[in-house]
Amino acid sequence: MTVSMVGKLVRDKIPKIMIAKGIEAVFYIAAPEERRKRLRRKLMEEVREYLFADEESGPEELADVLEVILALAKDHGISTDQLEEIRKKKELERGAFDDWIILAGTR
Repeated sequence: MTVSMVGKLVRDKIPKIMIAKGIEAVFYIAAPEERRKRLRRKLMEEVREYLFADEESGPEELADVLEVILALAKDHGISTDQLEEIRKKKELERGAFDDWIILAGTR
């Protein structure tokens, strides 16, 4: 078997899915010191996929972005509820993006 080195973080069920399809692959569990780096790379990958997605697949790709964000929160030791509290605090202090305001320049 020829091994192609990919080195990307995959979802937990991907090994079983690949085995069921008859795809031979090599996996390993990321060491703790490697995890956040892998999640950050995965976030960039998922954001890129969202940015280039068409209207139909956009929500699917956005859900992938959220999944990585939630994994990063967990890696930082905060829960989804804590992350939402941080988001709400920033919304109260600085607002959200509901009004679609564009900064055109400064003087």
